[in-house]
Amino acid sequence: MNFHFYHNNINVLDLEKSIEFYKKALGLTITRETEAEDGSFKLVFMGDQTTPHLLELTWLRDMDRPYNLGDNEFHLALQTDDMDTALKLHKEMDCVCFENPDMGIYFINDPDGYWIEICPAQ
Repeated sequence: MNFHFYHNNINVLDLEKSIEFYKKALGLTITRETEAEDGSFKLVFMGDQTTPHLLELTWLRDMDRPYNLGDNEFHLALQTDDMDTALKLHKEMDCVCFENPDMGIYFINDPDGYWIEICPAQ
């Protein structure tokens, strides 16, 4: 039996705002969408056009408050081939929430407060 990564899911309050963030900040594009017949939820899968791994954004119609992220100790991590340009863009977007120059990485946060680690390509 073999397993491979398929997707990570996060729940979002404002689906359009999150889609635009992930497009602008990370260059992700929508690969597919699913919506409940009764409109109670919508799933949007986004990918990087390079790997098969996807990010699933879940919007729930009845959610009326920010999600409780607890200590927010989990995160996504993406690599980039141009750390300087990426950091400049993310600073312009005002979404950099933590920098660790000694490790050569930094984190951004999305509209719902999820952290995303930005790493140099290896």
